[in-house]
Amino acid sequence: MKLVDALKAKYPGSQAWQIGDDTDMANELADLVIKGIKTASCGALTSYLAEESAPRIGSHNIILNGRDEPVCVIRMTSMSLVRFSDVTEEFARKEGEGDMSLEYWRTEHKAFFTRAGLYADDMELVAEEFEVVEVCNQTAHA
Repeated sequence: MKLVDALKAKYPGSQAWQIGDDTDMANELADLVIKGIKTASCGALTSYLAEESAPRIGSHNIILNGRDEPVCVIRMTSMSLVRFSDVTEEFARKEGEGDMSLEYWRTEHKAFFTRAGLYADDMELVAEEFEVVEVCNQTAHA
């Protein structure tokens, strides 16, 4: 049984996904999650509304690296709506990326959402906070 299938059986209803929009970003962000540096993320509300199986508070999700291998399981602890222009320094720190400043967050997320064709200063984001509940042992499942 593949590790992702075993995790889906252990955490019924869980979804497996990468964070980011390319292999390097997925690896970097998954590493930050495992280390406990990244405890939050966000996505465009329009994307969530289009997903049938979007995360919800209390749900478990399997985080994949850039090779689509499970690295950990997270549990959503908080979700809220916030406009891009209203994201706080505190939330930027919880995202754990770069120097963890709001300026860095705005620059990088504007670029990310622009690449996706979604960026607007007043766009609504789903701000998620999560905790790691299991770290996968990559060598044991290779």
